[in-house]
Amino acid sequence: MPLATTRRAGLVDQVIEQLRDAVRQGEWRIGTRIPTEPELVATLGVGRNTVREAVRALSHSGLLEVRQGDGTYVRATSEVSGAIRRLCGTELREALQVRRMLEVEGARLAATARTEEELARLRELHDQRDAAQREARFDDFVHADAEFHLAVVRCGHNALLTELYRGLTEVVTASVAATANEKLGPAERIEHHGILNAIADRDPARAAVEAAEFLDELLAGLDS
Repeated sequence: MPLATTRRAGLVDQVIEQLRDAVRQGEWRIGTRIPTEPELVATLGVGRNTVREAVRALSHSGLLEVRQGDGTYVRATSEVSGAIRRLCGTELREALQVRRMLEVEGARLAATARTEEELARLRELHDQRDAAQREARFDDFVHADAEFHLAVVRCGHNALLTELYRGLTEVVTASVAATANEKLGPAERIEHHGILNAIADRDPARAAVEAAEFLDELLAGLDS
């Protein structure tokens, strides 16, 4: 990934911003190792200490993860997401509980505020999700399912709720992957027709119930 040579003033801040942009724009994806320190020094035209300080700052914010003796990896797509991941930790129950709080209200708002164009997009994502589930395409299913839930929240037209949920993207994706059986057999399928139909019918109470029920099922499954 080509990075622009920095100016001499405010080098650390400039490097931080360029590394952040590389993650935000998808040049470096979640879980991938970023270029080594010498490679970044050569590409950016700055000193080793400048790169080291920038990486340390992004590591503290949760965007990057430094693995001693292995390299530096992308941990989240934004500082908000990194903070939420630290709060939730790796505990699946906590992730599902946070999802429930945000998604129930998101579905309620979506049933009231969604547009016809947004409803069409929800149906498209829902079809993609179901097709991937039917055909046992696990990675595609996880991606489509997470996208569907984000689209539901966006339909509520609450910018703050959407931003909070976007910060939860990695947690949502990880929880989808953790709760979906890789074989995606009929017994493991979780349907979202109820949520979609309630939003289409502009029924906020039913949409909230549908959003809560499937997450409650997943939470209950952790105890079985």
